[in-house]
Amino acid sequence: MTDRIIAAEVILTSPGRNYVTLKLQTADGLVGYGDATVNGRELAVASYLRDHVVPLLTGLDPARIEDTWQYLYRGAYWRRGPITMAAISAVDLALWDIKGKAAGMPVYQLLGGAVRDRVLAYTHASAWELPELLDEVDARREEGFRAVRAQSGVPGLETVYGVHREAAGYEPAKRGAAPVVESWDTDSYLRHVPSVLAAVREHVGPELALLHDAHHRLTPQQAARLGKALEPADLFWLEDVTPAENQDALRLVRQHTTTPLAIGEVFNSIYDCKDLITGQLIDYIRVAVAHAGGISHLRSIFALAAVYQVKAAPHGPSDVSPVSFGASVHLGLSTHNFGIQEYMGYDALAHEVFPHAWSFSDGYLHPGEAPGLGVEVDEALAAKFPYEPAYLPVARRLDGSVTDW
Repeated sequence: MTDRIIAAEVILTSPGRNYVTLKLQTADGLVGYGDATVNGRELAVASYLRDHVVPLLTGLDPARIEDTWQYLYRGAYWRRGPITMAAISAVDLALWDIKGKAAGMPVYQLLGGAVRDRVLAYTHASAWELPELLDEVDARREEGFRAVRAQSGVPGLETVYGVHREAAGYEPAKRGAAPVVESWDTDSYLRHVPSVLAAVREHVGPELALLHDAHHRLTPQQAARLGKALEPADLFWLEDVTPAENQDALRLVRQHTTTPLAIGEVFNSIYDCKDLITGQLIDYIRVAVAHAGGISHLRSIFALAAVYQVKAAPHGPSDVSPVSFGASVHLGLSTHNFGIQEYMGYDALAHEVFPHAWSFSDGYLHPGEAPGLGVEVDEALAAKFPYEPAYLPVARRLDGSVTDW
């Protein structure tokens, strides 16, 4: 008789920030972990898992990963969306973890083996004023990074997408019962940011890969204008220039700039990505393994992207747990059209709660050689850090109307 899933459990923990983890156990004594964290909506996905998915898993064959994926996706009728797809992702990752442990092999070997020796990573440098931003970029280079995303303050504003006047680094999510409200002015941003990135490029020279994120704030015309203005800075990419719901908007942007475009961190399925990829309207697709159906579904998305010379570049914020981050690095090592992996880093407590085999060195990541995903959970330690309400900010224009954060 084949092995069966005998238990499933949802673990909520907050070692520096909130994480939702699914634990699966099999009759053969194997344990697999998956990540279902949705920043600011953790309890919703935890409930979806606990109340609607976990009861379906007991008795299933853990080896039938694709069949289980289809069962959870097609069997629910109400498809897609971040909560549903994050829950499916967690199950998928836990099953790949179990399969790797059963085989005694790291997951990347089960995906066809390595196509590269290591995975290029980028991180963030954020500061309000230009001199401090240049110092932050230098610090990231000293840490070994060969690619850096640069974000700065904007004159006349108090906060800008994770950048605060009185604080270095990037951390937008705030603990509390309601979101922080931030003010935003697009015209000030468009006047200011081209000179900032030009100065960063002059400071670092031509070798460093330089990235920037507009974070869905611009209309198509504004996005086209910014992309054109940033061409002299020779960006690795310009990210999320306009809200992803209006995918035809990228046609206008593409017509007016050769700056490479990246988008997709809020996408949940191949159907969100299809037109942008097949229309060759982007250069990098940013879907996250924790939010778009896990390894199984990302492989389909990345295969489609390869046909159109679009590269994979998964979202890798600190609000996806080390479990799904490790899975993303396994994909990076085994996916030919993988371009780069975001690596924000984690609170020291998160590293303790989620001990892992993946590692960073000299600007690159490697998933390690441990069987499965190579990420475990110290459940006793995790229990010491209970869930705490936390939200990403809400942004309002200077006239008081809500805009995209």
